[in-house]
Amino acid sequence: MSRFSKKIFTYRSYTPIPFLVVMLIYQEATLESLIIGFVVSLIGEAFRLWGVSVAGSETRTTGAVGGTFLVVTGAFAYVRNPLYLGNILLYLGIGIMSMALFPYLQIVALAFFYFQYRIIIAQEEEYLVKTFGSQYDDYKKNVPRLIPRFTAYKNPGVEQPEYNIKKGLISETRSLQAFVLVTVILVVLFFLETN
Repeated sequence: MSRFSKKIFTYRSYTPIPFLVVMLIYQEATLESLIIGFVVSLIGEAFRLWGVSVAGSETRTTGAVGGTFLVVTGAFAYVRNPLYLGNILLYLGIGIMSMALFPYLQIVALAFFYFQYRIIIAQEEEYLVKTFGSQYDDYKKNVPRLIPRFTAYKNPGVEQPEYNIKKGLISETRSLQAFVLVTVILVVLFFLETN
């Protein structure tokens, strides 16, 4: 892993902060944008929760890329990177809620996160190929990177972690808190400006 890629992987949780600050400063939310953006964000958060409820807290690592299991069930049966897809939808939804510098900021943010995740995914895939070999090759051939397929991928020969919504909710606590906080701030700003 190059030093640049390692830095992106390590600090991936903090890269949304500048975009969120700009979205809050320049927000021009409407009732429609709040509703539509909230639904998009909720879909993103649902993908994240579904993913971490299977993959567990290993998705929170900031050190070296790694994992105990090749997870191919739950959200991972439809898309190889449900947490990154969830993040993209979450950020897009917040961008729509805020309507800040719309649509330019949202386009720039989408492009930024797409390229950030491409770099991270390349590093993770390198690890998965080395660790899981042909099992990962088959999975990679059959499950798209960021756009979900319609039917679940099945490979009963791959050992899977247990689905655990309670552990998923614990792992998602920070993301859920941040999502709720940003949503509440945007709603409050909207009501302050319309009254």
